[in-house]
Amino acid sequence: MRHSKKFNHLGRTASHRDAMLANMAISLIMHKRITTTVAKAKALKKYVEPLITRSKDDTTNSRRVVFSYLQNKEAIKELFGEVAQKVGDRPGGYTRIIKLGNRIGDAADICFIELVDFDENMAKAPKAAKRTRRGGSKKAAAEAPAAPAAEAEAPKAEAKAEEAAAAEPAAEAPAAEETKAE
Repeated sequence: MRHSKKFNHLGRTASHRDAMLANMAISLIMHKRITTTVAKAKALKKYVEPLITRSKDDTTNSRRVVFSYLQNKEAIKELFGEVAQKVGDRPGGYTRIIKLGNRIGDAADICFIELVDFDENMAKAPKAAKRTRRGGSKKAAAEAPAAPAAEAEAPKAEAKAEEAAAAEPAAEAPAAEETKAE
């Protein structure tokens, strides 16, 4: 019987589940945002938030306790360094789950899970944006793809202009040599 067993087993054995959650927690700490299924994101949220709370108190014991969960020195350095500084005054709720829709292959619900204080794009987004039927923001959906594309095009245009300027003298030099040879 399953009485009073409330956490999601995710269809895995205990050792597999612990290893998977530890790997996902390391990825979340290192990259600040990962894409996964909603069920795994909810399980990860319960797993990683106590570790982030523990990182606020930078003591040897706290580091050892967190290391017993994660087993990754680089993730521990990142967690107790940069992440702990950003979440120092936050009383909880260090992660955010943003649903993306269904995966094409198996129709699983997919989402982002991210550390709240590290997403500058969400901090700049307007609070009172009108919602569409699917739950997304019309204004944010219209502006979000345009801004990165415009930023990406500007360096490309400058690089093309520099290449063209460098190619013009090089193109003129062979033409001048051909006229001399004739």
